Amino acid sequence: MRKVLLIFSELTDGDVEWLSKSGERIHLDAGTTLVPLGARVDNIWFVLEGALSVHTAAGTQLALMGSGEIVGEMSLVDPAPTAVSVRVASDATLLRISDATVRAKLSADPAFAARFYRALCVFLASRLRSTTRRMGYGDGAEDADAKDELTDDLLDNVHLAGARFDRMLKRLAG
Repeated sequence: MRKVLLIFSELTDGDVEWLSKSGERIHLDAGTTLVPLGARVDNIWFVLEGALSVHTAAGTQLALMGSGEIVGEMSLVDPAPTAVSVRVASDATLLRISDATVRAKLSADPAFAARFYRALCVFLASRLRSTTRRMGYGDGAEDADAKDELTDDLLDNVHLAGARFDRMLKRLAG
């Protein structure tokens, strides 16, 4: 659930409420391809239940994503075709929000835009650090257990982020 914690820790309760109301709850069966390799993504998906798997062009699984993960957020920063594919690993329920809807909100609400883009930057920086470590770069002095730790400033808001996601799940369950 790390991605939603990183993103929601930077947003307000009102921002998360807007996301909940702006999206559409969808169900996908296992085996469905959510994002084909080389596709242009025009939605953001929040995984509410189930699991998605991320695959390279050669078919190697890179990650298994469960509840609390977000797919398609990079398309708001870089609309280039995808370098991976995403498949539904087990029946999944997602919240789908169109890029057009998010972009309209970003244009109309500069404060939301600042928080949202900061949230994406925090997440992408975390992903880059993780990838750099996984590739074996760095001085090796970093504690191996530290890879999943949040920074002190994010820890201050992580409980709020978790509560925001729980409220989103409850709101969308009904």
